[in-house]
Amino acid sequence: MDLGELRQQIDEIDSGIVELYERRMEVCRQVAEYKISTGKKVFDRQREAEKLVKVKALAHNEFNSRGIEELFEQIMSMSRKLQYGLLAESGKLGKPSFIAVDRLETVKARVVFQGAEGSYSQAAMTRYFGEEIQSFHVDSFRDAMSAIDDGSADFAVLPIENSTAGVVSEIYDLLQEYENYIVGEQVIQVEHCLLGLPGVDPARIRTVYSHPQSLMQSARFLGNHDWKQVSMQNNAFAARKVAEDQDPAQAAIAGEQAANVYGLQILQRGINDCGSNSTRFIIVTNQKIFRKDANKISICFELPHESGSLYHMLSHFIYNDLNMTKIESRPIEERDWEYRFFIDFEGNLADSAVKNALRGLRDEARNMKVLGNY
Repeated sequence: MDLGELRQQIDEIDSGIVELYERRMEVCRQVAEYKISTGKKVFDRQREAEKLVKVKALAHNEFNSRGIEELFEQIMSMSRKLQYGLLAESGKLGKPSFIAVDRLETVKARVVFQGAEGSYSQAAMTRYFGEEIQSFHVDSFRDAMSAIDDGSADFAVLPIENSTAGVVSEIYDLLQEYENYIVGEQVIQVEHCLLGLPGVDPARIRTVYSHPQSLMQSARFLGNHDWKQVSMQNNAFAARKVAEDQDPAQAAIAGEQAANVYGLQILQRGINDCGSNSTRFIIVTNQKIFRKDANKISICFELPHESGSLYHMLSHFIYNDLNMTKIESRPIEERDWEYRFFIDFEGNLADSAVKNALRGLRDEARNMKVLGNY
């Protein structure tokens, strides 16, 4: 037989596979209708595991057995997605846990930020909320999350990602730990400046203070000087230390706002290696709310430590035509080599496609949590 005849046989077989697939999905539709009427869950892990064992046993060699397993995992995944869609159409997805609002109540809001006066966090807060607020600062990110968790603040402003240094991993962990939710974001352009006492001769500098990321982001500039580099919890803390110590041998790397707050002189601007450096801040509250015009969703979930588990979770975004914009992973404490995944994707919690995807993720992943829609 020549290649053309072989391909014709494959085409005939494929036509049969399509016909059988459509017959199977029609039966799955009837299964979904039964589950809707009885309140039975879509995902039955034990039933699917038993099914895979049976169909694999029908194959005649190990290679085909593995292929059959992968094929039926996909078929059953598509069946679930069909059933989730029918649940959404029937209104059986339950009441939404997040409340849609026209706008956030920000006038005279109590807002907390981590760091000190003059920090980039304060600049992000002012840019987002304006001046008509009551603000205060705390020493740590955990303190900021606790302030909104216990009601002493309405909102917190927290850095979550820098365009050159990457994510602030502690924020991801705190978002999972606390029942606080993202309702907005603000991007601030970062321009690191070398700050010293007014009138100081830069040749006298011996020690420079800053946050570890800022020191790293200014490595090229610092490499031209034989200065001792000391890490601080926050850039503004570094500027405050230089102002309080009144030691002309000390300098800080921070923003222009810190120089204005602490009365320091800008000895050199733009010392960060990358001129396009910026930091993304999130606005967090303890209320499960989202603006009606929100278009980005953040979630996190855990997965069983099994081959293909992440692939199956991500298929919910593909099937529902949702654009995933970011994925990060964090190790799960006290569970070696297991990870919690954090995902950003485009959408609104009121969208049917989003509801469908979240229902599938909630049923099939471990501890899925919506972190916010903003």
